[in-house]
Amino acid sequence: MGSTFFRRWIGGFLAVCLTLTGMPALCVSGAEPAVSAQSCILMEAVTGEILYEKQAQEQRPMASTTKIMTTLLCLESGDLDTEFPVDTDAIHVEGSSMGLVEGDIVTKRALCYGMLLPSGNDAAGAAAVKLAGNYAAFAEQMNQKAAELGMTQTHFVTPSGLHDDQHYSTAYDMALLTAAAMQNETFREICRQPSAKVCFGNPPYERWLINSNKLLTMDETVVGVKTGFTDEAGRCLVSACVRNGIMLICVTLNDRDDWQDHERLYDYGFGQLTPAEVSFPTDWSIAVAGGTAQQVTLIPEGTIVAGTRDGKAPALEFQLETAPFLYAPVTAGQDAGTWKALCGGRVAAQGRLCAGESAVYQKKSAAPQQQSWWKRMLQKIKKEKNRKWKKFEFKSCWQMPAIVPGGRQNS
Repeated sequence: MGSTFFRRWIGGFLAVCLTLTGMPALCVSGAEPAVSAQSCILMEAVTGEILYEKQAQEQRPMASTTKIMTTLLCLESGDLDTEFPVDTDAIHVEGSSMGLVEGDIVTKRALCYGMLLPSGNDAAGAAAVKLAGNYAAFAEQMNQKAAELGMTQTHFVTPSGLHDDQHYSTAYDMALLTAAAMQNETFREICRQPSAKVCFGNPPYERWLINSNKLLTMDETVVGVKTGFTDEAGRCLVSACVRNGIMLICVTLNDRDDWQDHERLYDYGFGQLTPAEVSFPTDWSIAVAGGTAQQVTLIPEGTIVAGTRDGKAPALEFQLETAPFLYAPVTAGQDAGTWKALCGGRVAAQGRLCAGESAVYQKKSAAPQQQSWWKRMLQKIKKEKNRKWKKFEFKSCWQMPAIVPGGRQNS
């Protein structure tokens, strides 16, 4: 207790001295960094452990970091590559833009790039109308998803993050949202790119979009996520960083020095943790119908690496989502469902399940159909009747001599 207080006092004293002298605040090894954000949090993505926080539960506007939720809902809606025309009213919004104009043909995937890279308010509006028909209905979807993720101090109104008094969140809630979004493979792929070539227009053609997140070029270990700014919210930044397999998530709200603050927080946070790989159960299997094998093993795709202070892997609960069985033939490596890892009731990681072996289709011989008791009885009666009738015909041919002309009989 005393040593922790001393380290924090020394770190704060040095930060004040460096600020007064005009020098940048450096992170003293082992000491908590000085952060200029009004609200911030540093969280380990798997365990949810909070490594640093400052007013993390205080409700604040979060500007365009809102688009993390809009993009996640867009990706989860599926059918990402079907082309459609943008809604004219939806793209006529102020602020940053991906360059949509009336009549443009886009895909949901292109809109996701437009939201996460240049922070297009036009892209967010077009996505909202495509998914829900209007902004109000889409806000209901956003708030429902927020409730599912445990974002109890958040309320969404706009898909883009343009200011509204009833549109707010907290640094903690935004960290929960980001941890969930980074489990989506397509989201991870998009938000980590400093620039990307995207096709849209009328007719669609390829053009480059530039990411507004400068951390991606400042630090190669940063893998996302989203910037934001309005006059009311100030500078907002949500980022994710992976070192030694450990992912940390950092959120700063109203921070005039956000790039440096995130770097300082990451240097501090990773210094507290040791990577620990979580082992998957080895007894997962699924039944096979119509195959040479009655079941095949299930292999989880991916790995789970958590950052812990003692180097011990956290205890996770696993849930599998599969069909009741697979139809033969089954090929090793084919999709067989999904797995989820839960930590304290929160989904900490998820991925695909694959079939571990092949199972060849086995054609079964046609078995004779079993007749009912009533049909068997009818057949027996019919057979007995035919037998008696044949016996009667046989006797008749001997007991009924034929009469021939002249009154004589054949004997």
